[in-house]
Amino acid sequence: MRAEFGGRTGLQGKLTQWLRGRRPKDAADEGGREALLLAAAAAGLPLAPAAHPAGYRCSCDRVGCPTPARHPVSFAWQTQSTTDRAQIERWARHQPDANFITATGMVHDVLDVPLEAGREALERLLGSGVEVGPVAESDDGRMLFFTATRGTPEDEDEWWPCELDCHPETMDEHPGLRWHCRGSYVLVPPARLPGEHQTVHWVRGPEHPLPDPLTLLESLTDACARHAGEESGHADTAWPLRH
Repeated sequence: MRAEFGGRTGLQGKLTQWLRGRRPKDAADEGGREALLLAAAAAGLPLAPAAHPAGYRCSCDRVGCPTPARHPVSFAWQTQSTTDRAQIERWARHQPDANFITATGMVHDVLDVPLEAGREALERLLGSGVEVGPVAESDDGRMLFFTATRGTPEDEDEWWPCELDCHPETMDEHPGLRWHCRGSYVLVPPARLPGEHQTVHWVRGPEHPLPDPLTLLESLTDACARHAGEESGHADTAWPLRH
């Protein structure tokens, strides 16, 4: 279920503009937002509508929302998430300000790391010829590596310890590497964050095949450990640190 792009007009042209740093509001006028959402869905990423910025606050009615513009609008987001083109078109057109989340642990996982650590690891991985899939940057200081999911093993004892997972309610507990899998989600580009020109945008688009997460994990954890060691007062934040 991988998106295929041909030629240099139409969908690819719009995606190219986005990947060169176009802002959501600019590209939305030309249909770029919808094109990118459909490309993500065509690549197999299940989507559902999310909250959006309302000034410096969240569009939801929760007082003091802890994750403004970063959460689904429905409690049924896991069952609501879909790759159906017609449904995503309806959502995008009827909710022109909405962000979208992609539910992880179904088709894909996301390895979510501090931005500087992610940039270092990405350069190293590409330089080593490792297959890296879609990658997004968030202007709140994170980089998202989209990978294939590990799935649900027949023997649940083979699953990694739950403290290594990142769920929406535990994100503050994982300032280093966060592994979004079953029961979690991330914003999918294009998305807007509260503040001036704060976005989530693709660095490598969804046309890239999803890699096995284990092929990226060592480089990402090493970069996170170095990043944590360089940050004063944060020597214990990256997971897992090597001793």
